[in-house]
Amino acid sequence: MIAIIWRYQVKPGSVAAFEQAYGSAGAWAELFATGAGYAGTELLRGSDGTYLTVDRWRTPGDFERFLAQHKTPYAALDAACEDWTLEETRLGVFETLP
Repeated sequence: MIAIIWRYQVKPGSVAAFEQAYGSAGAWAELFATGAGYAGTELLRGSDGTYLTVDRWRTPGDFERFLAQHKTPYAALDAACEDWTLEETRLGVFETLP
């Protein structure tokens, strides 16, 4: 199992829309759920207002195949959400340990 972790700074006034789209039942999770090997998304909020998303996939290959097969809807959703953030940083891909 892997976790892909992103960090976000959300623009004031965009918090509700961001939380809805990036939450565990949001638009991103719905899109990812169309891919084999997707295991769920968590949205975390820090006390400083920073957000993290943790997207879990069975293998790195599952995520890579998802991206290859869903390039257009992924890009469209990314563009639709772009105005809600001040900063978006991919922290990396982390392997779940036993």
